[in-house]
Amino acid sequence: MDSALIPEGVKRCSPAKFLIFLGVVGAVLLWGVFAMLLCWIKGLNQTNMNDYYGFALWIWADLAVIALGGGAFFTGFLRYIIGKDELKNIINYAVLIGFICYSSALLILAIDIGQPLRGWFIFWHANVHSMLTEVAFCLSCYFGVLTIEYLPLILENRQLDRVPFFHNLSHNMHEIMAVFAATGAFLSFFHQGSLGGVSGVLFGRPFGYREGVFIWPWTFFLFTWSAAACGPCFTILITKITEKVTQKKLVKDNVIELLAKISGWMLATYIIAKILDTWYWASVTAPSKGFWLLDFYSNNPFYGPWILVLEVIICGVLPALILITESGRKSKTALLLAVILAVIGVSLNRWVMVLQVMAVPVMPFDSWYMYFPSWQEIATTVLPVAYGVILIGLSHRYLPIFPQEKELNPID
Repeated sequence: MDSALIPEGVKRCSPAKFLIFLGVVGAVLLWGVFAMLLCWIKGLNQTNMNDYYGFALWIWADLAVIALGGGAFFTGFLRYIIGKDELKNIINYAVLIGFICYSSALLILAIDIGQPLRGWFIFWHANVHSMLTEVAFCLSCYFGVLTIEYLPLILENRQLDRVPFFHNLSHNMHEIMAVFAATGAFLSFFHQGSLGGVSGVLFGRPFGYREGVFIWPWTFFLFTWSAAACGPCFTILITKITEKVTQKKLVKDNVIELLAKISGWMLATYIIAKILDTWYWASVTAPSKGFWLLDFYSNNPFYGPWILVLEVIICGVLPALILITESGRKSKTALLLAVILAVIGVSLNRWVMVLQVMAVPVMPFDSWYMYFPSWQEIATTVLPVAYGVILIGLSHRYLPIFPQEKELNPID
């Protein structure tokens, strides 16, 4: 039965191996589900969040996966709107990764609000003056778009595709996918940006506060820019990990190198804008509020000046230089290093814009306030990772995710 569901012309591991894989990852998933139920049944007292840290590990994870899931909207934009036809060989995987990231983000938010049955309040009793309201609407709508983009892949399963209705539906949905790609790019621009805008408008938190254009602080544009730059890097990284695990070549090098080149130039321009933003903030914005650059960094190991160097130079300038050079993209080691650093860099950016914003003392009587998540917070943050691994495993096994797999791995 299992073999009848596997795409034609490809090899997969034995059902026993696959079940062991599902069992191991499923155990981690159940650990996270247990912690999630504790948070829902007993309340947010299961966490180490407090009045000082209302935004903590969950919100960092939420912002990080949304940024990393940006590979879906940007790759779709390049494939369907710009017309980079080579990317058709990786767009399916980008959509799958985006679907996982955005469904994970919604799951994290459902845990974070403590009472998920009241989640509909944000839509029915919307605060029209809040950027987070716009984020909720765009995030939900874009997840709907990703579901529509993922659905044709499910319908192309070997058995489902034999049903004429499903076959025709899948074909017709592929024909109009450009419409959904454009819609997704529009929605992503605003919710990615508004997530950055939240910290940018907090004039009571000078570490995050930025000036900007009209109602939009610079962080609005920087968040969208960084997601478009680093999201494709995450897609490349997960593709390489999948190839390593399956011991198969799944995507041709020219496809990876094209996506890496575009991502590299996006990252290079972003990091220039980030450096300019940091310079203006440190020399103009912060002093106008009575702060100097080193006031935002402490001697404790979590928030020292090293974090700025790591984010901007090591995880920004370095991967950008690798990706914009042909020799860097063609070197497997250098390419892998670059995409790993880019993923760390954007995740670190979201970390400081959530946690460090709260940690920095803003009153003369304040001191640095440290925060460490409870095991329940850690487990529920690991939960989406386990869920994502399982969904990737199932999709790779039963769906034709990689169009070039047959060509690259002919069966003897």
